[in-house]
Amino acid sequence: MPVFLPTARAMICELRVKNLALIEGLNLQFAYDNSGSLVVMTGETGAGKSIMLRAIHLLSGRRSSADWVRSGAELCEVEALFEIDSEHRAVFTLLERGGFGTDSLVTLKRSLSSDGRSRCYINGSFATAKTLAELAGELFTVASQHDQQQLLQEGLHLDFLDTVAGLWPDRQGFEKVFLDWKSKKNRLDELRQREREKLQREDFLRFQVAEIREAEIFVGEDEQLVEEKNRLKNLQQLINLGQESYRLLSGELQDGLVQLRQNIVRITELDPSIGRLAEDITDFTFLAEDFVARLLAYRDGLSADPHRLDAVSERLDLLQKLKRKFAGSIEEILSFAKNGEAELLQLEQMDQEIENLEKEVTSLWERACTLATDLSEKRQGAAVMLERAMVEELSSLAFDRPLFTVDWASRKEDESSLLPSGWDRVAFYFSANYGEEPRPLAKIASGGELSRMMLAMKCLLAKKDMVKTVFFDEVDAGIGGEAAEAVARKIQELSGHHQVFCITHLPQIAARGGQHFYVAKGIENGRTKTSVKKLTAGQRRQEIVRMLAGDSATEQTLAWADDLLAKGEVGR
Repeated sequence: MPVFLPTARAMICELRVKNLALIEGLNLQFAYDNSGSLVVMTGETGAGKSIMLRAIHLLSGRRSSADWVRSGAELCEVEALFEIDSEHRAVFTLLERGGFGTDSLVTLKRSLSSDGRSRCYINGSFATAKTLAELAGELFTVASQHDQQQLLQEGLHLDFLDTVAGLWPDRQGFEKVFLDWKSKKNRLDELRQREREKLQREDFLRFQVAEIREAEIFVGEDEQLVEEKNRLKNLQQLINLGQESYRLLSGELQDGLVQLRQNIVRITELDPSIGRLAEDITDFTFLAEDFVARLLAYRDGLSADPHRLDAVSERLDLLQKLKRKFAGSIEEILSFAKNGEAELLQLEQMDQEIENLEKEVTSLWERACTLATDLSEKRQGAAVMLERAMVEELSSLAFDRPLFTVDWASRKEDESSLLPSGWDRVAFYFSANYGEEPRPLAKIASGGELSRMMLAMKCLLAKKDMVKTVFFDEVDAGIGGEAAEAVARKIQELSGHHQVFCITHLPQIAARGGQHFYVAKGIENGRTKTSVKKLTAGQRRQEIVRMLAGDSATEQTLAWADDLLAKGEVGR
Protein backbone atom coordinates (compact mmCIF):
# COMPACT_ATOMS: atom_id res chain seq x y z
CA MET A 1 0.00 0.00 0.00
CA PRO A 2 1.51 3.37 -0.96
CA VAL A 3 2.01 5.64 2.01
CA PHE A 4 3.25 9.21 2.18
CA LEU A 5 4.18 10.81 5.47
CA PRO A 6 2.46 14.07 6.37
CA THR A 7 4.49 17.16 7.00
CA ALA A 8 2.21 18.05 9.87
CA ARG A 9 -0.17 15.89 11.86
CA ALA A 10 -3.11 16.34 14.21
CA MET A 11 -4.67 13.29 15.83
CA ILE A 12 -7.38 12.73 18.38
CA CYS A 13 -6.09 10.78 21.38
CA GLU A 14 -9.14 10.70 23.60
CA LEU A 15 -12.87 11.38 23.39
CA ARG A 16 -15.08 11.84 26.43
CA VAL A 17 -18.87 12.10 26.16
CA LYS A 18 -21.38 12.65 28.95
CA ASN A 19 -25.18 12.75 28.78
CA LEU A 20 -25.42 12.99 24.99
CA ALA A 21 -28.68 11.48 23.74
CA LEU A 22 -28.58 7.81 24.80
CA ILE A 23 -24.95 7.97 25.94
CA GLU A 24 -24.72 8.36 29.70
CA GLY A 25 -20.95 8.45 29.76
CA LEU A 26 -17.97 7.06 27.87
CA ASN A 27 -14.25 7.60 27.57
CA LEU A 28 -12.53 6.34 24.42
CA GLN A 29 -8.80 6.35 23.79
CA PHE A 30 -7.24 6.04 20.34
CA ALA A 31 -3.80 5.27 18.98
CA TYR A 32 -2.08 6.50 15.83
CA ASP A 33 0.54 4.02 14.70
CA ASN A 34 1.08 1.37 12.06
CA SER A 35 -1.86 -0.65 13.38
CA GLY A 36 -4.28 1.87 14.77
CA SER A 37 -4.61 4.75 12.33
CA LEU A 38 -7.91 3.37 10.99
CA VAL A 39 -10.59 3.34 13.68
CA VAL A 40 -13.82 1.58 12.71
CA MET A 41 -17.15 1.63 14.48
CA THR A 42 -19.83 -0.94 13.81
CA GLY A 43 -23.07 -2.05 15.41
CA GLU A 44 -26.67 -2.96 14.76
CA THR A 45 -28.85 -0.47 12.92
CA GLY A 46 -30.33 1.95 15.43
CA ALA A 47 -27.71 1.22 18.09
CA GLY A 48 -26.63 4.86 18.15
CA LYS A 49 -23.55 5.01 15.94
CA SER A 50 -24.69 8.40 14.64
CA ILE A 51 -24.51 9.77 18.18
CA MET A 52 -20.73 9.56 17.92
CA LEU A 53 -20.86 11.86 14.91
CA ARG A 54 -23.16 14.15 16.87
CA ALA A 55 -20.42 14.46 19.48
CA ILE A 56 -17.95 15.47 16.77
CA HIS A 57 -20.58 17.85 15.40
CA LEU A 58 -20.68 19.61 18.77
CA LEU A 59 -16.90 20.00 18.85
CA SER A 60 -16.98 21.57 15.40
CA GLY A 61 -18.81 24.60 16.83
CA ARG A 62 -21.93 24.09 14.75
CA ARG A 63 -25.49 24.66 15.86
CA SER A 64 -26.86 22.34 18.49
CA SER A 65 -30.22 21.45 19.99
CA ALA A 66 -31.31 21.07 23.61
CA ASP A 67 -32.96 17.81 22.51
CA TRP A 68 -29.48 16.29 22.34
CA VAL A 69 -29.12 16.40 26.13
CA ARG A 70 -29.90 13.03 27.68
CA SER A 71 -33.39 12.92 29.17
CA GLY A 72 -33.30 13.80 32.87
CA ALA A 73 -29.84 15.39 32.69
CA GLU A 74 -29.15 19.11 33.00
CA LEU A 75 -25.90 19.21 31.04
CA CYS A 76 -24.29 17.38 28.13
CA GLU A 77 -20.50 17.54 27.68
CA VAL A 78 -18.19 16.48 24.87
CA GLU A 79 -14.43 16.77 25.21
CA ALA A 80 -11.59 15.66 22.95
CA LEU A 81 -7.83 15.64 23.40
CA PHE A 82 -5.69 16.19 20.30
CA GLU A 83 -1.97 15.78 19.83
CA ILE A 84 -0.49 18.32 17.42
CA ASP A 85 2.72 17.95 15.47
CA SER A 86 5.12 20.85 16.00
CA GLU A 87 5.03 21.66 12.26
CA HIS A 88 1.28 22.30 12.23
CA ARG A 89 1.72 26.07 12.25
CA ALA A 90 -1.90 26.89 11.43
CA VAL A 91 -3.10 25.34 14.69
CA PHE A 92 -0.43 27.00 16.82
CA THR A 93 -1.14 30.36 15.19
CA LEU A 94 -4.83 30.08 16.12
CA LEU A 95 -3.96 29.00 19.66
CA GLU A 96 -1.50 31.83 20.16
CA ARG A 97 -3.85 34.41 18.69
CA GLY A 98 -6.60 33.37 21.10
CA GLY A 99 -4.32 33.18 24.12
CA PHE A 100 -4.85 29.43 24.56
CA GLY A 101 -1.19 28.47 24.91
CA THR A 102 0.96 26.58 22.43
CA ASP A 103 1.24 23.14 23.99
CA SER A 104 1.29 20.13 21.67
CA LEU A 105 -1.75 18.71 23.50
CA VAL A 106 -4.95 20.60 22.74
CA THR A 107 -8.31 20.08 24.44
CA LEU A 108 -11.60 21.05 22.82
CA LYS A 109 -14.72 20.98 24.96
CA ARG A 110 -18.32 21.96 24.54
CA SER A 111 -21.18 21.81 27.00
CA LEU A 112 -24.88 22.00 26.19
CA SER A 113 -27.53 22.61 28.84
CA SER A 114 -31.08 21.32 28.78
CA ASP A 115 -32.33 24.88 28.20
CA GLY A 116 -30.26 25.15 25.02
CA ARG A 117 -27.35 27.25 26.30
CA SER A 118 -23.96 26.25 24.94
CA ARG A 119 -20.41 26.95 26.09
CA CYS A 120 -17.15 26.28 24.27
CA TYR A 121 -13.68 25.81 25.72
CA ILE A 122 -10.17 25.49 24.32
CA ASN A 123 -7.50 24.23 26.70
CA GLY A 124 -9.84 24.98 29.60
CA SER A 125 -10.43 28.61 28.63
CA PHE A 126 -13.72 29.97 27.39
CA ALA A 127 -13.90 30.43 23.61
CA THR A 128 -16.51 31.56 21.10
CA ALA A 129 -18.24 29.03 18.87
CA LYS A 130 -16.60 30.75 15.89
CA THR A 131 -13.11 30.28 17.35
CA LEU A 132 -13.88 26.66 18.23
CA ALA A 133 -15.12 26.04 14.69
CA GLU A 134 -12.03 27.67 13.17
CA LEU A 135 -9.67 25.52 15.24
CA ALA A 136 -11.72 22.36 14.74
CA GLY A 137 -11.52 22.94 11.00
CA GLU A 138 -7.74 22.56 11.24
CA LEU A 139 -7.97 19.42 13.38
CA PHE A 140 -10.63 17.24 11.77
CA THR A 141 -13.07 16.95 8.91
CA VAL A 142 -16.28 14.96 8.51
CA ALA A 143 -17.40 13.19 5.34
CA SER A 144 -21.03 12.12 5.38
CA GLN A 145 -23.88 11.32 3.04
CA HIS A 146 -24.66 15.04 3.13
CA ASP A 147 -21.28 15.65 1.48
CA GLN A 148 -22.29 13.24 -1.27
CA GLN A 149 -25.31 15.40 -2.00
CA GLN A 150 -23.05 18.45 -2.16
CA LEU A 151 -21.25 16.78 -5.06
CA LEU A 152 -24.43 17.36 -7.02
CA GLN A 153 -24.22 21.13 -6.44
CA GLU A 154 -22.24 22.42 -9.39
CA GLY A 155 -21.63 25.72 -7.63
CA LEU A 156 -19.23 23.89 -5.30
CA HIS A 157 -17.22 22.20 -8.04
CA LEU A 158 -15.05 25.27 -8.62
CA ASP A 159 -14.22 25.36 -4.90
CA PHE A 160 -13.03 21.76 -5.07
CA LEU A 161 -10.91 22.44 -8.16
CA ASP A 162 -9.26 25.43 -6.47
CA THR A 163 -8.62 23.41 -3.31
CA VAL A 164 -7.00 20.49 -5.11
CA ALA A 165 -4.95 22.86 -7.26
CA GLY A 166 -3.88 24.98 -4.29
CA LEU A 167 -5.30 28.08 -5.96
CA TRP A 168 -7.08 29.63 -3.00
CA PRO A 169 -4.30 32.18 -2.36
CA ASP A 170 -4.59 33.29 -6.02
CA ARG A 171 -8.36 33.33 -5.77
CA GLN A 172 -8.34 35.37 -2.57
CA GLY A 173 -5.85 37.80 -4.08
CA PHE A 174 -8.13 38.27 -7.08
CA GLU A 175 -11.22 38.57 -4.87
CA LYS A 176 -9.62 41.39 -2.89
CA VAL A 177 -8.99 43.37 -6.09
CA PHE A 178 -12.46 42.48 -7.40
CA LEU A 179 -14.20 43.72 -4.24
CA ASP A 180 -12.14 46.91 -4.30
CA TRP A 181 -13.12 47.48 -7.94
CA LYS A 182 -16.77 46.71 -7.17
CA SER A 183 -16.85 49.09 -4.21
CA LYS A 184 -15.26 51.97 -6.11
CA LYS A 185 -17.43 51.34 -9.16
CA ASN A 186 -20.56 51.51 -7.00
CA ARG A 187 -19.28 54.77 -5.53
CA LEU A 188 -18.60 56.12 -9.01
CA ASP A 189 -22.10 55.17 -10.18
CA GLU A 190 -23.54 56.86 -7.10
CA LEU A 191 -21.58 60.06 -7.76
CA ARG A 192 -22.61 60.12 -11.41
CA GLN A 193 -26.23 59.81 -10.36
CA ARG A 194 -25.78 62.55 -7.78
CA GLU A 195 -24.03 64.73 -10.34
CA ARG A 196 -27.27 64.90 -12.31
CA GLU A 197 -29.00 66.15 -9.18
CA LYS A 198 -26.05 68.27 -8.07
CA LEU A 199 -27.23 71.77 -9.10
CA GLN A 200 -30.65 71.32 -7.59
CA ARG A 201 -29.15 69.95 -4.39
CA GLU A 202 -26.59 72.77 -4.15
CA ASP A 203 -29.30 75.44 -4.50
CA PHE A 204 -31.41 73.74 -1.87
CA LEU A 205 -28.52 73.39 0.60
CA ARG A 206 -27.33 76.97 0.09
CA PHE A 207 -30.83 78.27 0.80
CA GLN A 208 -31.12 76.23 4.00
CA VAL A 209 -27.65 77.09 5.28
CA ALA A 210 -28.15 80.79 4.48
CA GLU A 211 -31.47 80.83 6.32
CA ILE A 212 -29.78 79.45 9.44
CA ARG A 213 -26.62 81.54 9.26
CA GLU A 214 -28.49 84.79 8.58
CA ALA A 215 -30.56 84.24 11.70
CA GLU A 216 -27.31 84.46 13.72
CA ILE A 217 -28.62 82.17 16.42
CA PHE A 218 -26.51 80.87 19.26
CA VAL A 219 -26.81 78.11 21.83
CA GLY A 220 -28.90 79.21 24.83
CA GLU A 221 -30.49 82.15 23.02
CA ASP A 222 -34.00 80.74 23.31
CA GLU A 223 -33.66 80.36 27.08
CA GLN A 224 -32.39 83.92 27.44
CA LEU A 225 -35.26 85.28 25.33
CA VAL A 226 -37.87 83.41 27.35
CA GLU A 227 -36.46 84.97 30.54
CA GLU A 228 -36.44 88.43 28.96
CA LYS A 229 -39.99 88.05 27.70
CA ASN A 230 -41.22 87.14 31.17
CA ARG A 231 -39.36 90.16 32.55
CA LEU A 232 -40.84 92.54 29.96
CA LYS A 233 -44.36 91.28 30.58
CA ASN A 234 -43.94 92.33 34.25
CA LEU A 235 -41.87 95.46 33.55
CA GLN A 236 -43.99 98.06 35.35
CA GLN A 237 -44.31 95.94 38.45
CA LEU A 238 -40.54 95.34 38.46
CA ILE A 239 -39.90 99.12 38.12
CA ASN A 240 -42.23 99.89 41.02
CA LEU A 241 -40.71 97.22 43.25
CA GLY A 242 -37.19 98.32 42.33
CA GLN A 243 -37.96 101.96 43.15
CA GLU A 244 -39.55 101.07 46.47
CA SER A 245 -36.64 98.81 47.41
CA TYR A 246 -34.15 101.54 46.52
CA ARG A 247 -36.06 104.06 48.65
CA LEU A 248 -35.95 101.73 51.63
CA LEU A 249 -32.19 101.19 51.35
CA SER A 250 -31.31 104.85 50.67
CA GLY A 251 -32.16 108.03 52.56
CA GLU A 252 -32.36 107.76 56.35
CA LEU A 253 -31.17 104.14 56.33
CA GLN A 254 -28.05 105.03 54.37
CA ASP A 255 -27.36 108.03 56.68
CA GLY A 256 -27.78 105.70 59.63
CA LEU A 257 -25.21 103.29 58.19
CA VAL A 258 -22.66 106.15 57.96
CA GLN A 259 -23.35 107.12 61.58
CA LEU A 260 -23.10 103.47 62.62
CA ARG A 261 -19.68 103.15 61.04
CA GLN A 262 -18.47 106.32 62.85
CA ASN A 263 -19.75 105.01 66.19
CA ILE A 264 -17.98 101.69 65.72
CA VAL A 265 -14.69 103.46 65.02
CA ARG A 266 -15.06 105.43 68.27
CA ILE A 267 -15.93 102.28 70.28
CA THR A 268 -12.90 100.47 68.95
CA GLU A 269 -10.66 103.33 70.06
CA LEU A 270 -12.05 103.06 73.59
CA ASP A 271 -12.23 99.24 73.72
CA PRO A 272 -9.95 97.35 71.29
CA SER A 273 -11.38 93.99 72.40
CA ILE A 274 -14.39 94.61 70.19
CA GLY A 275 -12.12 94.65 67.13
CA ARG A 276 -13.52 91.55 65.39
CA LEU A 277 -17.14 92.61 65.84
CA ALA A 278 -16.26 96.11 64.71
CA GLU A 279 -14.76 94.75 61.48
CA ASP A 280 -17.87 92.67 60.75
CA ILE A 281 -20.20 95.63 61.38
CA THR A 282 -18.06 97.89 59.20
CA ASP A 283 -18.08 95.28 56.39
CA PHE A 284 -21.86 95.06 56.72
CA THR A 285 -22.28 98.78 56.29
CA PHE A 286 -20.17 98.80 53.14
CA LEU A 287 -22.09 95.74 51.82
CA ALA A 288 -25.38 97.52 52.41
CA GLU A 289 -24.13 100.54 50.51
CA ASP A 290 -23.12 98.18 47.66
CA PHE A 291 -26.66 96.75 47.63
CA VAL A 292 -27.98 100.27 47.22
CA ALA A 293 -25.72 100.91 44.21
CA ARG A 294 -26.57 97.58 42.55
CA LEU A 295 -30.29 97.99 43.12
CA LEU A 296 -30.10 101.45 41.58
CA ALA A 297 -28.33 100.01 38.54
CA TYR A 298 -31.00 97.28 38.23
CA ARG A 299 -33.82 99.84 38.44
CA ASP A 300 -32.23 102.13 35.89
CA GLY A 301 -31.48 99.18 33.60
CA LEU A 302 -35.10 98.08 33.29
CA SER A 303 -36.08 98.81 29.68
CA ALA A 304 -38.76 101.28 29.09
CA ASP A 305 -38.74 100.58 25.32
CA PRO A 306 -42.39 99.81 24.45
CA HIS A 307 -41.34 97.86 21.34
CA ARG A 308 -38.84 95.52 23.01
CA LEU A 309 -41.48 92.93 24.02
CA ASP A 310 -42.67 92.67 20.41
CA ALA A 311 -39.08 92.25 19.19
CA VAL A 312 -38.40 89.45 21.69
CA SER A 313 -41.64 87.68 20.75
CA GLU A 314 -40.77 87.89 17.05
CA ARG A 315 -37.30 86.49 17.73
CA LEU A 316 -38.78 83.58 19.67
CA ASP A 317 -41.20 82.92 16.81
CA LEU A 318 -38.25 82.80 14.40
CA LEU A 319 -36.40 80.30 16.59
CA GLN A 320 -39.52 78.15 16.84
CA LYS A 321 -39.90 78.22 13.05
CA LEU A 322 -36.29 77.08 12.60
CA LYS A 323 -36.80 74.29 15.11
CA ARG A 324 -39.89 73.04 13.28
CA LYS A 325 -38.12 73.21 9.93
CA PHE A 326 -34.70 71.80 10.74
CA ALA A 327 -34.38 70.25 14.20
CA GLY A 328 -35.69 70.29 17.74
CA SER A 329 -32.99 72.38 19.39
CA ILE A 330 -30.60 75.21 18.54
CA GLU A 331 -27.65 72.81 18.91
CA GLU A 332 -29.22 70.52 16.30
CA ILE A 333 -30.04 73.42 13.98
CA LEU A 334 -26.41 74.59 14.05
CA SER A 335 -25.27 70.99 13.47
CA PHE A 336 -27.66 70.79 10.50
CA ALA A 337 -26.07 73.91 9.03
CA LYS A 338 -22.57 72.55 9.60
CA ASN A 339 -23.44 69.28 7.87
CA GLY A 340 -25.02 71.19 5.01
CA GLU A 341 -21.85 73.23 4.54
CA ALA A 342 -19.80 70.02 4.56
CA GLU A 343 -22.05 68.50 1.91
CA LEU A 344 -21.78 71.64 -0.19
CA LEU A 345 -18.02 71.31 -0.03
CA GLN A 346 -18.30 67.68 -1.13
CA LEU A 347 -20.54 68.67 -4.02
CA GLU A 348 -18.06 71.31 -5.07
CA GLN A 349 -15.31 68.68 -4.98
CA MET A 350 -17.43 66.02 -6.71
CA ASP A 351 -16.07 66.66 -10.19
CA GLN A 352 -12.53 66.01 -9.01
CA GLU A 353 -13.60 62.90 -7.08
CA ILE A 354 -15.38 61.52 -10.15
CA GLU A 355 -12.31 62.09 -12.26
CA ASN A 356 -10.08 60.35 -9.71
CA LEU A 357 -12.50 57.44 -9.31
CA GLU A 358 -12.78 56.93 -13.06
CA LYS A 359 -9.02 56.44 -13.21
CA GLU A 360 -9.04 54.09 -10.20
CA VAL A 361 -11.96 52.02 -11.49
CA THR A 362 -10.33 51.62 -14.90
CA SER A 363 -7.04 50.57 -13.32
CA LEU A 364 -8.70 48.13 -10.92
CA TRP A 365 -10.81 46.62 -13.70
CA GLU A 366 -7.74 45.99 -15.81
CA ARG A 367 -5.98 44.48 -12.79
CA ALA A 368 -8.98 42.29 -11.94
CA CYS A 369 -9.25 41.07 -15.55
CA THR A 370 -5.55 40.18 -15.60
CA LEU A 371 -5.77 38.27 -12.32
CA ALA A 372 -9.00 36.53 -13.36
CA THR A 373 -7.45 35.47 -16.66
CA ASP A 374 -4.30 34.22 -14.94
CA LEU A 375 -6.45 32.31 -12.44
CA SER A 376 -8.50 30.83 -15.26
CA GLU A 377 -5.38 29.64 -17.08
CA LYS A 378 -4.08 28.00 -13.91
CA ARG A 379 -7.45 26.35 -13.38
CA GLN A 380 -7.49 24.95 -16.89
CA GLY A 381 -4.07 23.41 -16.34
CA ALA A 382 -5.15 22.10 -12.94
CA ALA A 383 -8.36 20.69 -14.43
CA VAL A 384 -6.36 18.48 -16.79
CA MET A 385 -4.36 17.12 -13.85
CA LEU A 386 -7.57 16.72 -11.80
CA GLU A 387 -9.19 14.72 -14.58
CA ARG A 388 -6.21 12.36 -14.70
CA ALA A 389 -5.98 12.08 -10.92
CA MET A 390 -9.70 11.40 -10.52
CA VAL A 391 -9.64 8.73 -13.22
CA GLU A 392 -6.73 7.09 -11.40
CA GLU A 393 -8.50 7.25 -8.04
CA LEU A 394 -11.82 6.06 -9.47
CA SER A 395 -10.11 3.20 -11.29
CA SER A 396 -8.78 2.01 -7.94
CA LEU A 397 -12.35 2.06 -6.62
CA ALA A 398 -13.71 -0.66 -8.95
CA PHE A 399 -14.68 1.54 -11.89
CA ASP A 400 -13.72 -0.02 -15.22
CA ARG A 401 -12.18 2.71 -17.41
CA PRO A 402 -14.21 5.60 -15.95
CA LEU A 403 -14.30 9.05 -17.45
CA PHE A 404 -14.17 12.23 -15.39
CA THR A 405 -14.06 15.64 -17.04
CA VAL A 406 -14.29 19.27 -16.01
CA ASP A 407 -16.83 21.09 -18.17
CA TRP A 408 -16.29 24.81 -18.73
CA ALA A 409 -19.33 27.01 -19.28
CA SER A 410 -19.10 29.52 -22.10
CA ARG A 411 -18.45 33.01 -20.82
CA LYS A 412 -18.36 36.66 -21.73
CA GLU A 413 -15.52 38.65 -20.27
CA ASP A 414 -17.58 41.69 -19.31
CA GLU A 415 -18.50 43.34 -16.05
CA SER A 416 -21.74 41.41 -15.61
CA SER A 417 -19.93 38.07 -15.95
CA LEU A 418 -17.13 38.66 -13.44
CA LEU A 419 -17.77 37.18 -10.00
CA PRO A 420 -15.71 37.14 -6.79
CA SER A 421 -14.49 33.69 -7.90
CA GLY A 422 -13.40 34.92 -11.33
CA TRP A 423 -14.58 34.27 -14.88
CA ASP A 424 -15.06 30.54 -14.59
CA ARG A 425 -18.14 28.36 -14.14
CA VAL A 426 -17.28 24.67 -14.04
CA ALA A 427 -19.16 21.42 -13.58
CA PHE A 428 -17.89 17.88 -13.08
CA TYR A 429 -18.99 15.34 -15.67
CA PHE A 430 -18.72 11.59 -15.18
CA SER A 431 -19.23 8.31 -16.96
CA ALA A 432 -18.94 4.96 -15.19
CA ASN A 433 -19.32 3.00 -18.42
CA TYR A 434 -16.71 2.85 -21.13
CA GLY A 435 -17.94 4.28 -24.41
CA GLU A 436 -20.57 6.50 -22.79
CA GLU A 437 -20.18 10.26 -22.92
CA PRO A 438 -19.65 11.94 -19.54
CA ARG A 439 -22.69 13.75 -18.18
CA PRO A 440 -23.39 15.96 -15.14
CA LEU A 441 -23.14 14.10 -11.84
CA ALA A 442 -26.72 14.88 -10.88
CA LYS A 443 -28.03 13.15 -13.99
CA ILE A 444 -26.15 9.87 -13.91
CA ALA A 445 -24.39 9.07 -10.64
CA SER A 446 -26.00 6.48 -8.35
CA GLY A 447 -25.66 6.46 -4.57
CA GLY A 448 -22.85 3.94 -4.65
CA GLU A 449 -21.05 5.85 -7.38
CA LEU A 450 -21.36 9.09 -5.42
CA SER A 451 -19.91 7.38 -2.33
CA ARG A 452 -16.85 6.27 -4.25
CA MET A 453 -16.48 9.59 -6.02
CA MET A 454 -16.54 11.47 -2.72
CA LEU A 455 -13.94 9.08 -1.31
CA ALA A 456 -11.74 9.67 -4.36
CA MET A 457 -12.03 13.42 -3.85
CA LYS A 458 -11.25 13.12 -0.15
CA CYS A 459 -8.11 11.18 -1.00
CA LEU A 460 -7.01 13.90 -3.41
CA LEU A 461 -7.73 16.59 -0.85
CA ALA A 462 -5.78 14.65 1.77
CA LYS A 463 -2.63 15.17 -0.22
CA LYS A 464 -3.21 18.93 -0.09
CA ASP A 465 -4.29 19.22 3.53
CA MET A 466 -2.20 19.73 6.60
CA VAL A 467 -3.09 16.28 7.86
CA LYS A 468 -6.04 16.09 10.19
CA THR A 469 -8.44 13.47 11.47
CA VAL A 470 -11.09 12.32 9.00
CA PHE A 471 -14.49 11.00 10.07
CA PHE A 472 -16.49 8.94 7.56
CA ASP A 473 -20.15 8.54 8.41
CA GLU A 474 -21.55 5.57 6.47
CA VAL A 475 -20.08 6.73 3.18
CA ASP A 476 -20.28 3.11 2.05
CA ALA A 477 -24.02 3.41 1.36
CA GLY A 478 -25.09 1.57 -1.77
CA ILE A 479 -21.76 -0.25 -2.13
CA GLY A 480 -21.18 -3.99 -2.26
CA GLY A 481 -19.12 -6.73 -3.87
CA GLU A 482 -15.92 -5.74 -5.61
CA ALA A 483 -16.63 -2.04 -5.03
CA ALA A 484 -16.84 -2.64 -1.28
CA GLU A 485 -13.41 -4.28 -1.27
CA ALA A 486 -11.98 -1.41 -3.33
CA VAL A 487 -13.44 1.19 -0.96
CA ALA A 488 -12.02 -0.69 2.01
CA ARG A 489 -8.55 -0.65 0.44
CA LYS A 490 -8.83 3.05 -0.34
CA ILE A 491 -9.90 3.98 3.20
CA GLN A 492 -7.05 1.92 4.61
CA GLU A 493 -4.68 3.65 2.21
CA LEU A 494 -5.97 7.01 3.45
CA SER A 495 -5.25 5.94 7.03
CA GLY A 496 -1.60 5.69 6.08
CA HIS A 497 -1.38 9.47 6.30
CA HIS A 498 -4.53 10.41 8.19
CA GLN A 499 -6.13 9.25 11.37
CA VAL A 500 -9.38 7.89 9.98
CA PHE A 501 -12.62 7.11 11.81
CA CYS A 502 -15.18 5.16 9.83
CA ILE A 503 -18.73 4.29 10.86
CA THR A 504 -19.54 1.44 8.53
CA HIS A 505 -21.87 -1.43 7.67
CA LEU A 506 -19.32 -3.08 5.39
CA PRO A 507 -17.34 -5.99 6.84
CA GLN A 508 -14.62 -5.33 4.24
CA ILE A 509 -13.95 -1.93 5.84
CA ALA A 510 -14.41 -3.12 9.42
CA ALA A 511 -11.84 -5.90 8.90
CA ARG A 512 -9.15 -3.39 7.96
CA GLY A 513 -9.47 -1.31 11.10
CA GLY A 514 -6.49 -1.09 13.40
CA GLN A 515 -8.91 -0.35 16.23
CA HIS A 516 -12.47 -1.66 16.23
CA PHE A 517 -15.23 -0.26 18.45
CA TYR A 518 -18.67 -1.81 18.78
CA VAL A 519 -21.71 0.40 19.42
CA ALA A 520 -24.60 -1.30 21.21
CA LYS A 521 -27.92 -0.24 22.67
CA GLY A 522 -29.43 -1.88 25.73
CA ILE A 523 -31.59 -1.29 28.79
CA GLU A 524 -29.98 -0.65 32.15
CA ASN A 525 -31.90 0.29 35.31
CA GLY A 526 -35.02 0.87 33.26
CA ARG A 527 -33.30 3.29 30.85
CA THR A 528 -32.18 2.78 27.25
CA LYS A 529 -28.46 3.33 26.97
CA THR A 530 -25.91 3.35 24.16
CA SER A 531 -22.48 1.96 24.98
CA VAL A 532 -19.24 1.73 23.04
CA LYS A 533 -16.54 -0.84 23.67
CA LYS A 534 -13.24 -1.68 22.03
CA LEU A 535 -13.21 -5.20 20.60
CA THR A 536 -10.52 -7.79 21.19
CA ALA A 537 -9.21 -9.87 18.30
CA GLY A 538 -11.70 -12.64 19.05
CA GLN A 539 -14.59 -10.24 19.40
CA ARG A 540 -13.63 -8.58 16.12
CA ARG A 541 -13.87 -11.93 14.37
CA GLN A 542 -17.35 -12.47 15.81
CA GLU A 543 -18.45 -9.00 14.74
CA ILE A 544 -17.17 -9.48 11.18
CA VAL A 545 -19.08 -12.76 11.02
CA ARG A 546 -22.24 -11.00 12.25
CA MET A 547 -21.83 -8.32 9.61
CA LEU A 548 -21.43 -10.98 6.93
CA ALA A 549 -24.23 -13.36 7.85
CA GLY A 550 -26.11 -12.09 10.87
CA ASP A 551 -27.08 -15.00 13.11
CA SER A 552 -26.63 -17.55 10.29
CA ALA A 553 -22.88 -18.09 10.53
CA THR A 554 -21.38 -21.08 8.71
CA GLU A 555 -17.89 -22.47 8.32
CA GLN A 556 -17.72 -20.63 5.03
CA THR A 557 -18.69 -17.38 6.78
CA LEU A 558 -15.98 -17.90 9.39
CA ALA A 559 -13.42 -18.55 6.66
CA TRP A 560 -14.53 -15.45 4.82
CA ALA A 561 -14.21 -13.36 7.99
CA ASP A 562 -10.70 -14.73 8.58
CA ASP A 563 -9.78 -13.91 4.99
CA LEU A 564 -11.00 -10.31 5.37
CA LEU A 565 -9.08 -9.89 8.63
CA ALA A 566 -5.96 -11.30 7.01
CA LYS A 567 -6.26 -8.81 4.16
CA GLY A 568 -6.55 -6.05 6.71
CA GLU A 569 -3.32 -7.16 8.38
CA VAL A 570 -1.49 -7.27 5.05
CA GLY A 571 -2.77 -3.80 4.16
CA ARG A 572 -1.34 -2.39 7.37
